[in-house]
Order: sequence, then C-alpha cells, then structure tokens
Amino acid sequence: MRDQDTANAGDRQYPHPFNDVVALIPAYNEAATIRDLVERALKIVPNVVVVDDGSIDATAARLKDLPVALLRNRRNLGKAASLWKGFDYALGRGARCVVTLDGDGQHRPEDIRRLIAAAERFPGSIVIGARLHDKKNFPVQRYYANQFARFWISWAAGYPIADTQSGFRVYPAALLARLGRREVSRKRFVLESEILIAAARRGVRSVAVPIPGIYLAHTRPSHFRPVRDIARIVVMVAGRLLMRAMYPSGLWRSLTLPVAIEVMPELTGLSSVPLADAVGEKAVSPQHSAGS
Repeated sequence: MRDQDTANAGDRQYPHPFNDVVALIPAYNEAATIRDLVERALKIVPNVVVVDDGSIDATAARLKDLPVALLRNRRNLGKAASLWKGFDYALGRGARCVVTLDGDGQHRPEDIRRLIAAAERFPGSIVIGARLHDKKNFPVQRYYANQFARFWISWAAGYPIADTQSGFRVYPAALLARLGRREVSRKRFVLESEILIAAARRGVRSVAVPIPGIYLAHTRPSHFRPVRDIARIVVMVAGRLLMRAMYPSGLWRSLTLPVAIEVMPELTGLSSVPLADAVGEKAVSPQHSAGS
C-alpha cells in the first residue's frame, strides 16, 4: 500500500494500456467491501487511488500490502472533498481520465473496461454507468428519488441524462482541470450533480453505459438519504435555474431529446427492461444525438 502520509504514490510506471487512467474510490467506513473492490479494480487499471474520508473502522488497514495510493482526510469531510482530493492527485500525475467508483460494492470494477471503451469512442464526454433500467434490483424509495433528481438535473443541464446519481463515471481530465470553484463546489454533497450541469454549459454532455443495480445485504447502511439529499439537489438546481430565468429551453430539450446510451453486446447480469423504457424516453446512440 502506498500511503500519501508515508510515500510519494504514483511513481511506478506501468506498461499498461490504461496507464494514464486513474480509478478513484472515495471511502468512508468501507472495511467490509474495500479490499475486494480494490483487488478487482487493480486487475483492470494499474493506478488505483483510495481516499479514506476519516473512516473510524478498518478501511485503511484492509488495504495493507496492496499497490494503491491511499490518501487520507484527517476527519470526515464528505464525498465532494474526497473526490476533489483524488481529482487533484490524478491531474497532478498527468491522468487522461478519472474513473470514479463508490466504495460500498455497488459498482463492478469489471465494468471499468466498458466505461473506458465508451469514453474512447466519444472523447471529451462524461461517461455514466446508468442503473435506472435495472428497476427490479433498485430499492423502491431510492429509484423514485433518483428519477425525481434526474428530472431536475436534466432540466438544468439542458438535455436528458440517463442516471444523474450514479457515482460510477469516467471524467475527462481536461474537463476537471477547467472546472472553477464558482462552477462547482469543493465540499458540498451536490458536487456530482453540479459537474453535470457545469459541464453542459461548457458543451460537454454525458453518455450512458447500462450497468446492473447492485445493493449488497452485508454492506454498511447507505449514506444516501432520499428525502434530505434530493431536497439538497433540488435547492441547488432551483438556484441555477433562477439565475437563467428558469431556462425554459433547457426544460424543453430535457423532455424531448433522446437519451444518449451506448449499448454494447457484451452486457450481462442486467434485467430485461431497456434503459430508455425505464427512464421513459427514446434512446439513441450518442453519435446520433450529439448535434441535437
């Protein structure tokens, strides 16, 4: 394990096709899942960064002897601060893109290849691992909370986004480097939603790659609180809409444009409901929606 407190991580050079990709995993009290997640991610991407957000369990200890960069917050600062700590680390080491995964096992590291493949097909886009098609595996309350948030964020972004709350994403490094503090927060829960909106204003849209919805019984309780967290998102989005006179053209486009979804034949483990049907919209390949 390469710990920022004791070593300068990232010095090793890998003869690997994903050598310029960083997999970033923010983690808070994820001792039950973090080692398996990281071991699987290392089979795909050689550069894995874990940001331990002031965990009070054995999260850091579970990474012992693994070749990862471990960054630590001395206290719990929240996911946004942990993501930016990892983003800054990756940008400082010349990453081409950053793949983010949650630390609780909701995302399969094996799907990193598919997300990166979509990022290579549509350079400059944000790639989102979208789960809303997999309704049968989604907790009901969370499903409808996510749909509600999706409506608001798509409105503010000015185009339909398949899954606005998935933390499994590929971010182009060039976009992260350009985002200013006035555009997105460094500490607030709504960071991932803000990035989608700010990116859209810069002409950067998202592409969805369907992934399974995974909610493991043995993991710690989710940090997500549907009512409170969605309310925070709505307040943030409402403020941005008010600054743009409610952005009626954005609402129209978010309701009428097709969702950009990259469909690949190797999908496995998904329910039979097409993503477009689950989100109630027509889906097209990203290249057909780019000029919409």
